[in-house]
Amino acid sequence: MLQRTQAPHIFSPIEFEFKLQPLLTRQLDNGIPLHYISDNIEPVLQLELVFPAGQWFESQNGIAQATAALLKSGTSTMTSFEINAAFEQYGASIKAGAGSDWTSITVSCLTKHLSKVLPLVADLLTDTQFPQSEIDLYIQNAKQRLSVQLKKGDFIANRKIDEFLFGIKHPYGKYMQYHDYDAITQQALLLHLKTYYTASNCNLFLAGTFAESDILCINTYLGSTVWNQTNILPSPTYSLNPESVKKHRIVNDAESVQGAIRIASDFPEKTHPDFTPMIVLNTLFGGYFGSRLMSNIREEKGYTYGIHSYMYNNKHNGVYMISTEAGKEVCEATIQEIYSEMELLKTELVSDEELTLVKNYLLGNILGDLDGSFQNIQRWKNLILNGFTEDRFKNNIQTYKTITAEKLMELAQKYYNPELFYELVVY
Repeated sequence: MLQRTQAPHIFSPIEFEFKLQPLLTRQLDNGIPLHYISDNIEPVLQLELVFPAGQWFESQNGIAQATAALLKSGTSTMTSFEINAAFEQYGASIKAGAGSDWTSITVSCLTKHLSKVLPLVADLLTDTQFPQSEIDLYIQNAKQRLSVQLKKGDFIANRKIDEFLFGIKHPYGKYMQYHDYDAITQQALLLHLKTYYTASNCNLFLAGTFAESDILCINTYLGSTVWNQTNILPSPTYSLNPESVKKHRIVNDAESVQGAIRIASDFPEKTHPDFTPMIVLNTLFGGYFGSRLMSNIREEKGYTYGIHSYMYNNKHNGVYMISTEAGKEVCEATIQEIYSEMELLKTELVSDEELTLVKNYLLGNILGDLDGSFQNIQRWKNLILNGFTEDRFKNNIQTYKTITAEKLMELAQKYYNPELFYELVVY
């Protein structure tokens, strides 16, 4: 019987046992791995196709993102308007986007309409023609967006800090300019599509409500033939060419009343043993609303509305970043406060109370992220694409639960040294 006079026991997330929903994997007839989780809660599903086809693999600036953006631009039998109408007819959505390393195509629909939606998806992958009129419209819109964004200090800061860290010719350090859009051609788009959007280069992730017949349907439309080029291309390699000068002040708008601050250093990739424990230290430092940077620079000093620190999610080269915008007259003071907070973490042990709060925050977020098959498949996807097994997830949880103040101080002494950081303010 419910006892309304007694408060329920409050559990700390540290007390919970964390488990991913079991993942099943099978190969389609053409060799594509299909990873799937079924929960049979609502009659909907989500199918995501992931290709290593991001900026790291593009032959010219912007071609990876343009290929994804123009995937629905038209096939040999359907216009862009007809393609969108066909998906809308079944209440389905398809979204494509290219990042630094990966291109992802996500299809969401009612389970009962999967057999109607998949032929459309297959056509886009194998028969997209990239009509010149659609390319021209994309270029026109992209240039207009760029002209607006170039007036914003935070946009310039994000571009320049990556250039300083990696070099302008590195995939993670380059950025789009007007002439790059003019160089986008139908031939280049078709080449990128046929080279990287291939059966031999694809991982499929399926979640939601589906039956064996739905998996067979996926095999029929995506797994029965080896579509596009069949050879698996080696991942290209690039050399870092960081800027030798580490402190930069740029005036982008003389009338601006604030500055965009970026403080960043290179950082190990996810495979490094320090990556997971640094998530804890970063959360405490600037990774959530109750962090030290927020408490000092926003709440106490009032220099900014928000300040955050984070690690880049790149596959090949990591970055540690502190990002904020502050009033022009307090930008330098803000930078000094950032370094002061670094120094405190290097010299003073974090209290048990603060460390427990951060652990509960991290673990509580993970509990929320494990609610349902859609969230679980994203966890599995990140593991698989980075070459990890479920043990990585278990070890991460154990680290979050058991990490000590002494370990955090050791990490701070290793990574929070001002001389390691590039420092940029764009006014």
